Amino acid sequence: MKTIITPKNGAAPVGPYSTAVRAGDLLFCSGQIPLSPQTGQLTGADIRSQTERVLENIRLILEDQGLTFAHVVKTTVFMTNLADFGAMNEVYARYFTADCPARSTIQVAALPKGAMVEIEVLAHY
Repeated sequence: MKTIITPKNGAAPVGPYSTAVRAGDLLFCSGQIPLSPQTGQLTGADIRSQTERVLENIRLILEDQGLTFAHVVKTTVFMTNLADFGAMNEVYARYFTADCPARSTIQVAALPKGAMVEIEVLAHY
């Protein structure tokens, strides 16, 4: 059985998908791009500010479910330029500080709305 998760304070999806889905004791979060939850517009002019907005959007989803970043077991980071990896990683390291989740990082040709970074997470309740 699955439960569709729509956080009350989160950014709305930009397509036909759910923000997150709970299946048993797992929470599958769709990839988040740096959208303002208030306006739905892309925010941040550089990789650091975009990564921070993405992780804050993920925080909203996790908190809605009574979870924290400590519950995240896997992340996938999509970037349009791996030359920005170091800057993204500096911001990422402020959110995942101990017992870090498994992670994959992939360079892609483009992301929705022209974002530089998208992150999806899998969390365990």
